Amino acid sequence: MSDRYEYLPHRLLRRRVRDIASGVEGELMAVVNENVSSAGVERWMELAYIRAASGREFTTSVANVEPA
Repeated sequence: MSDRYEYLPHRLLRRRVRDIASGVEGELMAVVNENVSSAGVERWMELAYIRAASGREFTTSVANVEPA
């Protein structure tokens, strides 16, 4: 199992975005190809890290990110 995470370019990096799943807005800080498996089988997913107004970051699928 590989622990290599890959930062990916995204057109909305450092811009204000909205997570359509939760409706929360914030700044897109990073997009990472990350292993999200909890078992022995690898499952890689592109996750967006968004910093909300509170200063806390949360993740969501890149497909859920839209400009705010």
